[in-house]
Amino acid sequence: MPSAIGSREREILTAIIETYISTGEPVGSRTLARSNKDGLSPATIRNVMADLADAGMLEQPHTSAGRVPSPQGYRYYVEQLTGRAQISHADQELITNSFSGIGDPQEFLERTSHVLSLISRGVGVAISAPGADRHELEHVYFSRLSTGKVLAVVVTKSGVVRDRALRMERDVSQTELENAANYINLNFQGWTIESIRSELARRIERERSEYAQLMSSLEQLYRGGALHQEDDPKTVWVEGVSNLVVKDTDRERLREMLRVLEEKQRIVELLSSYVDTKQEAVRVVIGLEDRLPEMRNLVLIGAPARVGGQVVGSLAVIGPTRMDYEHTITAVSYIAQLFDKVLNENE
Repeated sequence: MPSAIGSREREILTAIIETYISTGEPVGSRTLARSNKDGLSPATIRNVMADLADAGMLEQPHTSAGRVPSPQGYRYYVEQLTGRAQISHADQELITNSFSGIGDPQEFLERTSHVLSLISRGVGVAISAPGADRHELEHVYFSRLSTGKVLAVVVTKSGVVRDRALRMERDVSQTELENAANYINLNFQGWTIESIRSELARRIERERSEYAQLMSSLEQLYRGGALHQEDDPKTVWVEGVSNLVVKDTDRERLREMLRVLEEKQRIVELLSSYVDTKQEAVRVVIGLEDRLPEMRNLVLIGAPARVGGQVVGSLAVIGPTRMDYEHTITAVSYIAQLFDKVLNENE
């Protein structure tokens, strides 16, 4: 992609893309000439459009006199948007009101898919991170339910609460349970669950003689599965598929596309491929057919969702290449930032 196209070419390319996004019709030089603030003639604009086509930025569908943006043209346009696009007041208000009162990460992600589908008129997607083993511990609590039976409650920093009824090999008093919980909370707050399990197993062996009763209680809880997490596949929320139905007249392609959207695992793989958990900014991927041929001519705009620096999921919009990029990019970015702000305030 040429990075050094001139200001006139950039202005005309932007005008073509924004006109095409708005109307859905190929854009001709006369249409641009009527709205051009510099008073350029149709002939001058035609010459610039020819140069943009030679550079791979524009395509000419069929025998139409007008041009439409190519994937390369869209990518260049998105690069120019990055960093300068501002969310509209109306979108900001809609998003803020939609998430008012939500304090649970799963509920936030579920609502995210709905809000993104409304704003983008595309498909809103939200995915929770897999398993709680990657979540950091806030605290544990153990309660004796009956002889040989204990309730273990694990609370993570991201707000996930897991409780599990354990059967013990021997009866453990409430005092012993409280001592065990205090030991874990004091030594392991902020650790991931998997790290705690590994270190606890090591300490049980190393410190068994020094803290005989405490380590015995911890061993009972550990072997009983107090910090065990069931395999927890990513939860996927997809909303707004009907938005794509009305925009696609190719019935067979539509069937293929809908099959992919119905297979949640393929959506997980798609987002995992393109939304890097380390990225800070929104990522725009134009041309999803590289990963899934059925998704050709579709775009993904996505970002990771974090709480306190920990990734707890991802959010995205999947829509046609003729989408309102500025509108959608700013909405995805704003919700990703709001996720951390709202859920941290509610902790």
